[in-house]
Amino acid sequence: MGTSRRVFLGLIAATPLLTRATTTAQAAGYATYSDLYRDPALREGVDWGRRMLRHTAFGRTAVFAPHGGGIEPGTSELCLAIAGYHPATLQPSGQTHDHWMFEGLRSSGNTELHVTSTGCDDHYARSLAAGALNAVALHGCSVTEAERNWRPLPDPACALVGGANTDLRTRVINALTGAGIAAVDASTHPTLDGGAPGNIVNRTLLGAGVQVETTTPLRAGMFTTNTAAQRKNTTTQLFWDFTTAMRAAVAGLEATQPIL
Repeated sequence: MGTSRRVFLGLIAATPLLTRATTTAQAAGYATYSDLYRDPALREGVDWGRRMLRHTAFGRTAVFAPHGGGIEPGTSELCLAIAGYHPATLQPSGQTHDHWMFEGLRSSGNTELHVTSTGCDDHYARSLAAGALNAVALHGCSVTEAERNWRPLPDPACALVGGANTDLRTRVINALTGAGIAAVDASTHPTLDGGAPGNIVNRTLLGAGVQVETTTPLRAGMFTTNTAAQRKNTTTQLFWDFTTAMRAAVAGLEATQPIL
């Protein structure tokens, strides 16, 4: 026989519970950006946004901030500056690079928008990485996350440098250290190593890039007013020392590579 009226009404009554369960699961994180983009509960320009730029001339290095805005605060500004653009004015200076960032735009709750770097299936981001020899991705982490199941950091304000490009990884560590910024090789870190082939930073023509995890104290020292509205306007000398070191490391590697 067909479904009884009681069972039918029971199914209807259960629907909101299923919806709430699905929403709760999504709040714990999205597997891919496609999953996030498809969520009807989220609005582009309200909950999240993207900023990107591809130059007409071939660029050997692309810069990424997969968790910008309020997700890992400060990484959007670092992405722009390392790509050669002032985070406040967007004026270019020196060598510029293609870049892409995903940003949490909420006043709170942005961590719910976190997508792992291996789940970065955004077509524009994938295209930029696939067309570049090198890639740099800026991330943020807490000191607790950095030290968990690993080892104590030399300084709470520290950069953990991972990714599959061993040459660029060494150059970045040396450049940051030379600028007086604590930096460690994170290639052996259990969760922040950035070495997975599917990581957006390693989807380059060479199959390798560098992932830079910046601790909360390090990023906090880069801005005198660490808010979404004012970070871009209140960058400190530490911010520019970090940016200059990163750009020097990239330029040094590019100088050894052929012009394609």
